[in-house]
Order: sequence, then C-alpha cells, then structure tokens
Amino acid sequence: MVIKVLLTIVFLAVMIGVGVYTRKQASSVEGFVLGGRAVGPWLTAFAFGTSYFSAVVFVGYAGQFGWKYGLSSAWIGIGNAVIGSLLAWLLLGRRTKLMTQHIESRTMPDFFGTRFADQGLRVAASIIAFVFLIPYTAGVYKGISTLFEMGFGIPYEYCVIIMAILTAVYVILGGYKATAMNDFIQGIIMLFGIVAVIVAVIAAQGGLSEAVSKLAVLPADGSTEPGSGGFTSLFGPDPWGLLGVVVLTSLGTMGLPQMVGKFYSITDENAIKRGTVISTVFALIVAGGCYFLGGFGRLYEPVVENGKIAFDSIVPAMLVTLPDVLIALVVLLVLSASMSTLASLVLTSSSTMTLDLIYRDKKSLPGEVEEGAIDDIVSEKIERRKVVVMRVLIMFFIAISLLIALNPPTFIAQLMGISWGALAGAFLAPFMLGLYSRNVTTASVWACFIWGVGLTVVNMLMGNPINPINCGAIAMVGGFPVVWIVSLFTKKLPKGMVDAIFECYAIKK
Repeated sequence: MVIKVLLTIVFLAVMIGVGVYTRKQASSVEGFVLGGRAVGPWLTAFAFGTSYFSAVVFVGYAGQFGWKYGLSSAWIGIGNAVIGSLLAWLLLGRRTKLMTQHIESRTMPDFFGTRFADQGLRVAASIIAFVFLIPYTAGVYKGISTLFEMGFGIPYEYCVIIMAILTAVYVILGGYKATAMNDFIQGIIMLFGIVAVIVAVIAAQGGLSEAVSKLAVLPADGSTEPGSGGFTSLFGPDPWGLLGVVVLTSLGTMGLPQMVGKFYSITDENAIKRGTVISTVFALIVAGGCYFLGGFGRLYEPVVENGKIAFDSIVPAMLVTLPDVLIALVVLLVLSASMSTLASLVLTSSSTMTLDLIYRDKKSLPGEVEEGAIDDIVSEKIERRKVVVMRVLIMFFIAISLLIALNPPTFIAQLMGISWGALAGAFLAPFMLGLYSRNVTTASVWACFIWGVGLTVVNMLMGNPINPINCGAIAMVGGFPVVWIVSLFTKKLPKGMVDAIFECYAIKK
C-alpha cells in the first residue's frame, strides 16, 4: 500500500506541476484551447492516443468484449490502430490543419458554422457536443474509480470526486499545453504498463500456450460442450457483433471534437507525417494490448449482480491477484489514460460552450472584407474574459458528469456507445466530406445532425432495441449517404466563397 500511495502521489504532483509550469501560455484563447497552434508531433500524437484510450477501454471495453469475443477481440485493437489512428491521421491530419487555420476555426462547431456559412450549425453542434460528451466523461470516471477501489480499497464515490478535482486543477491552470505535456508523460506510463501487465497475467496462467489452451476448451454461454465457445477462433463467436464494435471504436475518432481538435494545434505538415507513425504505433501497443489482455477474461471469476455478469469487474478480477508493485503500475496506467481523456473532454466542452455559444464572434470568410476592427486593448480584455469563462465552464462540466458518475445508469461500454454514436453520427460525415468536397450543402449538414442524434436518442428512449454499440456504428456509417443524397437536392453554397475556402490546399506551407 505504501508503494501504491507514494507512486500515485508523485504522479499527481507531476501533473499539477506541469499545469503550473504552462500556466503563462494559457492566458489567451489561442494558447488555452490550441497551445498556440505550435504543438510538436510527439506531444500531439501522444495527446491523440491518450485521449483515445482511457479507463473506458482498459476496464469497460476490454473486459466486456474480451468476455464476449475471446482472443478475437484483439481485432478491435488492430482496427483502432489502423482505422482510428493511421487512417484518421492520413485522411484528416493535413486537411484539418490547413483548412481550420485558413478559416480561423478553433473548434469543430466553429468549423461547421464558418465552412457552411450558417451560425445556426455552430450553435447546434456546440449543444450536441456539450450534451453527449457528458456520458462519455461519466464512463471514464466510472472506469478509473473501479480500478482505484480495487487497488486502494477507497470507496468509489471518493475516487470519483478526487479524480474530478485533480483533473480540473491542471486543465484550468495550463489549458491545452498542460494537457498535451501531461499526455506525453501519461502515454509513456501506459506503454510500459500495458506490456508489463500482459506479461504478468499470462505468466500467472502458466504461459501463453497454456492460457490459450484453457480458453480453447471453454463452452459457449448456455452450453456444456467443451470448446463450443469459439473464444480462440479467428473472428470469435459473433463476427458481426465484433465488426460493429470495430466500426464504433475506430471510425468514431474521426468525428469526435476532442480527437479532431488535436490536428488544429499541430505545428506543420512535416509534424503531421511524423505524428501519423507515432500515433499508430502507440495505438497498436496500447489498444491491441488492452483487448488481447481482455480476451483471457473468462479464465477469471467476474462479479455477478442480479444474475448478470458485471462486465466492468472482469479486468479488476484479472489484476487483483498481481503483486503490489504491478497493481500500483496498473493504477498509474489507468490513471494516466483516464486523466488525459478527462482533460481533453472538459477542455473541448468548455471551449465549445464559450466560443460557440456565449462569445460567437462574427468572422469574415476568406475573400470577404473584415468589418470594424476592434481596438487591441478591448480585444485583449475580451480574450482574457473568454479564458475565465472557459475555466468556470470546466468546473461546471465536471460537476455535471460527476453527478452522473456517482449514479451510473449502465455499464461503461453502453455509456460510450451512446456518446460516440450521437457525436460521430452527427459530425463524422459532414466534417470529413466538408474537408474534401465542394458540393456538401448546409442542408445536408443539418440532416446529418438530425440523423446521428435522432437515431441515438430514439433508440435510447425505446429501451435500446438496437444494441447501443451497433446503433452507434449504424449512425456513423449512415451519415455518409445522408450527406451525399441531401446535397444532391439542396442549394449549393456560393462558388466564390467555397473556392476561397479551398484555396488553403494550394498554398505551400
């Protein structure tokens, strides 16, 4: 216990120290939200990866899907690396950086409002982002607190409150730069931690071949026939269900505000190329390792509540027998993953509400003449006021998500399905197509917002007749035909305005 407490105190002190160190760079909106658009490839790649993978993946997803699909759940980690990281950087990295800088966009809702010349889209997107980032945040709290309860014996409620306060402190102090620097430190801990835990868990089962042999003879749910579960087969007992999870957890990153925002802040195109490689390798090790580890979950006894398996207890059940030093490493691993994700979520939420709802500056589009320049002193005061408002909203957002986390309505994976399904279902298609196509119309973006949020909410109100995971995957993929079809039959944006926006890709950086 002494080792665990000391390591955790040192870790948290470093996080707060980074916040204090970077506080001077967070005095302006550009510095607080985007790190001055001058964050290097290593920090950006690690920020992307650590925001992607949190306790939601390590505790919730690895446990639940490892139990359902066995070793084939490793495909989810591979999909996260190839689609969620490599493809996301290749498709979005350069174009997002260039276009958002060209149109002076600081947030995803701001992008929609400026790119499609409709401030109503900006408001709607900011509300969608704020509302549906809350269940995701609650899921992260729940995941980290489950591990803390196991490792330290501290009641769940206290764990949640402590994590909320600590995350708020360093984000409020240092903004995005503090988040990115801490993400780098946390990412290194995650890389070493996941490798060490996998080695220890497999060794405890007698080695890899012995662990696989034990898994291979397990029966399917509701059966007594040895080996009928298919938990060591290539695509597992439910290939279509597995595909739905791969789509949701991989494709979704390209439509989430807190993930896409990382491309806004990176320094230049060369940094994007390096960041692509770093981010993909990071995802392969962390996500692949998490789901591979979860695949052995059936070799342990989970907690059963009301006759149902508590999926969030599976990974803790695997780890509780490890030596104290390794449990301390696991706690730091999950703490690192979760605090980085929480920081990204609360920063995204507060900046969106501040810049896209409370202070909606009227911006000139490329090619338009700017009206009424504001006095520099007045402008500086407004900038400082925006940063203060963002810091207040960080506390507000954390308080709301904390209330949900203290009374979690469902398993972590379901919270994620609802959040990612609505956000990526609404934003993915219009954002990606808006970077590539000049023919996307304003009406098609509205249609996709309605499609993504509507499908998720209706499914939830009807008692989830479609599994939230599969519903989220359908919402994401379905957004592309929605945008394409509606764009065919609705009014196009002025050609001159669109041409001026797309000029950014012809400018050599």
